[in-house]
Amino acid sequence: MTHAGAGRRLRRAVILDRDGVINDNRTHIHVNSVQDFVLFPEAPKAIRLLNEAGFLVFVATNQGGVGLGHLTPEVLDEIHRHMLDQLREAGAVIDDIAVCPHAPRAGCRCRKPKPGMLFDLAARHGFDLESSYMVGDRDTDIAAGQAAGARTVWILRDDADLDPVHSGHRHRPVSGQLPLPLPEPDFRATDLYSAVRWILRDADIEG
Repeated sequence: MTHAGAGRRLRRAVILDRDGVINDNRTHIHVNSVQDFVLFPEAPKAIRLLNEAGFLVFVATNQGGVGLGHLTPEVLDEIHRHMLDQLREAGAVIDDIAVCPHAPRAGCRCRKPKPGMLFDLAARHGFDLESSYMVGDRDTDIAAGQAAGARTVWILRDDADLDPVHSGHRHRPVSGQLPLPLPEPDFRATDLYSAVRWILRDADIEG
């Protein structure tokens, strides 16, 4: 896919869900303050590999707590600045963050499993969704990626069954928004680093 008249191929991207992918929300399921944000130790290395491979790297995150009044847009921005600073200190770069701030039943076009945030990122940054990847830990992430035409990676951590909330990621739709059957991803990974290693192989960047 190319820009009309541009005569060049669009870049590829990896779009990451935030909670459960970049940061550990097993203790604080709802990250409503900077203190709740705990970066997974493998996340900076994984994102750095994508940067070095020439991928654009984005975050697309449902943050319905804003619409429900659990946190303000200003606090959410503070959390994201904190995340970006931690990653930058480790040599990892996120190119942009897309947020759906609407309450879960607001009927917006951007809340995953709808693909609105992915389409908006592609339009803003000029990358090819069909050559790109969506990585998430929920059924809604996979459904959004598939609806946008991207390849998908579902992160299912080895210890997920220890947590009844997160065990749902493995066995049933956790969002209440998708009917059975669960969407089938292109790959299942145990963490972001293993997801990135597969992406690099799948994209013929790493053998």
